[in-house]
Amino acid sequence: MALKITRPQGTEDITPKNINKWYTVEEIARETAESFGFKEIRIPTFENTELFLRSVGETTDVVQKEMYTVKAKETEFTLRPEGTAGTIRAMLQNGMLNDALPQRAFYILSCFRHERPQAGRLREFHQFGLEMAGSKSPAADAEVISLAKNLLDRLGLKNIELNINSIGCPKCRCEYHKALRSYFSAREDELCDTCKTRLEKNPMRILDCKSPICSDIAKDAPVILDYLCDECKEHFEALKKYLKNLSIDFTVNPKIVRGLDYYTKTVFEFVTTDIGAQGTVCGGGRYDGLIEQLGGAATPALGFAMGIERILLTMESQGCEFMENRTCDIYIAPMDELASLKAMSLAQQLRADGYHAEYDVMDRGIKAQMKYANKIGAKFVLVLGENELESKAAKLKLMSTGEQFDVHLDERFLEEFQDLAVRYMFDDILSEFEEVVK
Repeated sequence: MALKITRPQGTEDITPKNINKWYTVEEIARETAESFGFKEIRIPTFENTELFLRSVGETTDVVQKEMYTVKAKETEFTLRPEGTAGTIRAMLQNGMLNDALPQRAFYILSCFRHERPQAGRLREFHQFGLEMAGSKSPAADAEVISLAKNLLDRLGLKNIELNINSIGCPKCRCEYHKALRSYFSAREDELCDTCKTRLEKNPMRILDCKSPICSDIAKDAPVILDYLCDECKEHFEALKKYLKNLSIDFTVNPKIVRGLDYYTKTVFEFVTTDIGAQGTVCGGGRYDGLIEQLGGAATPALGFAMGIERILLTMESQGCEFMENRTCDIYIAPMDELASLKAMSLAQQLRADGYHAEYDVMDRGIKAQMKYANKIGAKFVLVLGENELESKAAKLKLMSTGEQFDVHLDERFLEEFQDLAVRYMFDDILSEFEEVVK
């Protein structure tokens, strides 16, 4: 029978079967960020639309074509298309920038953009990202890039290349915009309608256009690195020196501009060819003017975001390892109603002690229960019937070998199970833990 209602196009269900893959990325991301001094922040799913108009930029594809905006009475809200603007708004509103600098915050959140769904690009997608506010030093740029590299390495990703560029500050970008207008004006008739409007407002956005015609025209456009002021040149040269000091390989790619207007100076991307055209797995840079633009004191800042779906696609294509889903430690199979009551109380004790315990709630026969225990990967099975309840003792079966152990069903049960669990489950638990923190 066909479903009457299915999920919206461009969204995905993350089922229990695959959640271990997400846990792998999220736990390693958290641990890596915390090792660099970052702490987690959680922000609203929607913000006042003006926040994104001010920060992301009215001439970007995100604002012009991709935002999900809702009007509620006199107020206009937008589902967040990215995490930086909301995080900086939260830092300002909660006085975080009045505390010791730099402020370091990371997040794991869902974002929303209305675009054509394809591999690694969805209408609801998830990001791990972070922001550092308070430092203008290129050493901070190297620190953030180093964190991203460290995380990608810990996830086991290979063939990931780092591209860096500088897009200058407002001072040097003014001269660069003049050069771009002069270049693109000569072929204005060939540009797409969106880029024709960008020509006056923000010609750098043309460099990021996905139209094949505009991309071809942009190939021979002037390069921003030729227009950098002395301060921006020094900043970029220092960044390269720090990355070399950290033994982080990179390629200078003058075509990188990133898709959002708030970036200044350093921009960077980690890219792969293992997932087709959508090869950017992490992108970020510096945005020294954003905090002031949103009403705060002039405060330099920088950060990055990586799409979790793209990370997972790359990990799967490269055969990376994921932590295993936790399976049932013990399944208790009751044979009658009295045994069910005992199974219920034993499971309660086991769960309170941290074990994954299940018992029959389907009124199955013992044969069907053993089959179910096998399917859920139960490590131990305890069968309870009239004889076991009378003698207050039962056989505990280790499913991997078929070996059976005598256990008591009184106050000694939990201690006896703990001893067996340590003896037969510890190696599995330890290996899983090592895989996660490796």
